[in-house]
Amino acid sequence: MQTVETLNEGLKRAYTVTITSKDIDARVEKEVAAIAPQVRMPGFRPGKVPANLVKKMHGESLQRDALNNSIQDSIQKLIADQKLRPAMQPSVELDENFEFGKDAEVKVALEVLPEIAAPSVEGLKLERLTVEVADAQVEEAAGRIATQQGALEEHAASHKAKDGDTLTIDFVGKIDGEAFEGGSAEDVKLKIGSGQFIPGFEEQLAGVKKGDEKTISVTFPEDYGAAHLAGKEATFDITVKSILDADKPKLDDDFAKSLGLEGLEQLKELLKGQIEQEHNSLTRTYMKRKLLDQLAASHDFDVPPSMVEAEFNQIWAQLQHEATHEEDPEAALAEMEAEKEDYRGIAVRRVRLGLLLSEIGQANGVVVNDQEMNRLIMQAAQQYSPQDRERFVQYVRQDPMAAAQLRAPLYEDKVVDFLFEKAEITDRAVSREELEAAIEAEDGDLKPHVHGPDCGHDHDHGEKPKAKKAAPKKKAAEAEEAPAAEAADEAPAKKAPAKKAAAKKDEAVVEESAAEEKPKAKKAPAKKAAAKAE
Repeated sequence: MQTVETLNEGLKRAYTVTITSKDIDARVEKEVAAIAPQVRMPGFRPGKVPANLVKKMHGESLQRDALNNSIQDSIQKLIADQKLRPAMQPSVELDENFEFGKDAEVKVALEVLPEIAAPSVEGLKLERLTVEVADAQVEEAAGRIATQQGALEEHAASHKAKDGDTLTIDFVGKIDGEAFEGGSAEDVKLKIGSGQFIPGFEEQLAGVKKGDEKTISVTFPEDYGAAHLAGKEATFDITVKSILDADKPKLDDDFAKSLGLEGLEQLKELLKGQIEQEHNSLTRTYMKRKLLDQLAASHDFDVPPSMVEAEFNQIWAQLQHEATHEEDPEAALAEMEAEKEDYRGIAVRRVRLGLLLSEIGQANGVVVNDQEMNRLIMQAAQQYSPQDRERFVQYVRQDPMAAAQLRAPLYEDKVVDFLFEKAEITDRAVSREELEAAIEAEDGDLKPHVHGPDCGHDHDHGEKPKAKKAAPKKKAAEAEEAPAAEAADEAPAKKAPAKKAAAKKDEAVVEESAAEEKPKAKKAPAKKAAAKAE
């Protein structure tokens, strides 16, 4: 194999690799020797078919495979010899005049990851905004559950039902004085004004009191689901058993026990824990955003254009999707176009921070261990049907890129936690409203989440980037999760050439999801190369 560098400009590299016909022929001979014992042909004993006949039968296929394997191995050797760290999958092009029996000339173009000076993790200063869980918040949360469950306190017996009240009633429906099937029920809860019953039913219960008995007349709609009742006039004999106050949820031990708990105190403790988790998540979001701000302000280096373009395309696709749900999609799209360069700047920031976090993690021994990785794989496998889970698990274990994509979010969280431990942190107590406002606050820059070359998730976590009017909301969402690149010089470098060997397609986006990657992607390019050579 001969290698000639044809471009070395910034982060761009290009090479011409020449693979000798002798190397390709040697691979064919080796493969013939390997498959000959399995070949069956009339007139020959098993395993005794001459090599020249095996080549005659399978020569074309063997040559294609040999060419593909030679190209893949040559690119791997090129990356190793030149100590390259590909940012994206290399573009690989076989000379269009190639013929079997001659040397193969392959053009390889790629962008490499930048050399980042060892980032300092000292001197970081962060403020941790903390929110205490108030008893009123717990009471409010418990009240919402009670209201949803219909566990409400009763109004006084003298109370007259009004719009919004919930009644407990028994009723018997009749047509022409005869009760009809399905028209009777007991202990039914009905909220006046909810539209739960047919038109005219609820309105006639306004003004009733507990213990009242009342007969109302209604007409079933013409399009009613039960054909034997559609358009019919009916009466309902109603007994009002209680009138519940929607503004006063019934919070007691009996209610808590109805939820499977020991009592009201246990319910409140559980709710308090949930609210604390929400507050902690908001606090982390705020701290993480400020951390990324400091890192971005203190580090500046060139990033691979192909990675920026891939990241920008993802952002743009999210924006376009969101625009379709706006009241005026055309106006939203127009706003997007006006701010297109701003979003490209966000893509640059994401890529740079992703690479930076990756460098910090590697320099400080941050890893996702086998136990953590196994847990990630099993969690991800749950989205598949039982019969496909084992196939997914095997695929992730065999494909370095898929594994890196799955690992990236947890890896980044661990890097962020490492930086939190290194930072000087001061605490300040605030209200939840103040914390949310701090996350949403405008400060002259849209805060994207970090996105590195090994990221592979779909970023479908909460809010998506939106047009200008939604900028504060976007900032909070973008700061929530920021998958960094883990070991950027490992998985992509090893996998990229195989996926693109001897193919002329546009560069693939590194963050393809595991579901989109094909387990046999490694073989496909070889056939394309050989087919083109023909």
